[in-house]
Amino acid sequence: MNETDTKNLQALEESLWRAETRFDRDYLNKILAEDFFEFGRSGRIYSREESISVPPQEIDAKLPLMNFRLHYLDAANVLVTYVSEVKYGKVERANRSSIWTKTPEGWRIRFHQGTPVP
Repeated sequence: MNETDTKNLQALEESLWRAETRFDRDYLNKILAEDFFEFGRSGRIYSREESISVPPQEIDAKLPLMNFRLHYLDAANVLVTYVSEVKYGKVERANRSSIWTKTPEGWRIRFHQGTPVP
């Protein structure tokens, strides 16, 4: 595993759990690929535009992300997996996965999924 990729992708993934970057439209427009979509923890499907348009709110996520791992799909695509722990009144955990693509402009997230942990 490439240590630089691990550090960069963990920082990018964690930026989506920090309010100051998660709700910054310019930032999201740079890192969300044009074909981005998400299968939310709730089971709902979110488009790129829906993800960018979420109103700002507090995020109480445990960082660094737990069990953060990279799984190389090929030279330009990586599956990132981890466990999220977020307080929404009570603590909710989810298995998370994202697909990131390395482009000439930098890493872009193409897909994300959250699956509840009982």
